[in-house]
Amino acid sequence: MNSQLANLIDQIYEEVLAKGLERFDNGNAIDKKSREGFEQVKVQTKHPFSLIDKWEEETLAAIPELPIYPNQVQNTKENMELLLLHSYYHDVKRKRFMELYHSIDYVMNQMKGKP
Repeated sequence: MNSQLANLIDQIYEEVLAKGLERFDNGNAIDKKSREGFEQVKVQTKHPFSLIDKWEEETLAAIPELPIYPNQVQNTKENMELLLLHSYYHDVKRKRFMELYHSIDYVMNQMKGKP
């Protein structure tokens, strides 16, 4: 795995997973019906969504040298997007949120070569 992809994974751990879990556990949910809340989420998620898109692009380009499959990349991207949004709106139970978290963590660890 190249260093750029490794850096992206580290950034995703920090900006999507760690901050998302902190936001979810914090308990300050955004009201789904609030336009102001929507605008706040839109601004705050712009950078994490761009990181996720860049991760997908870099990972798909590196698939031949990684121990994962293209469908895992697509599923992980979708899970990251879901986790990010659920961290703001708190519209799933903690169990489902943690399933998304662990699924993403599993694929990232596979990419890094960790068991």
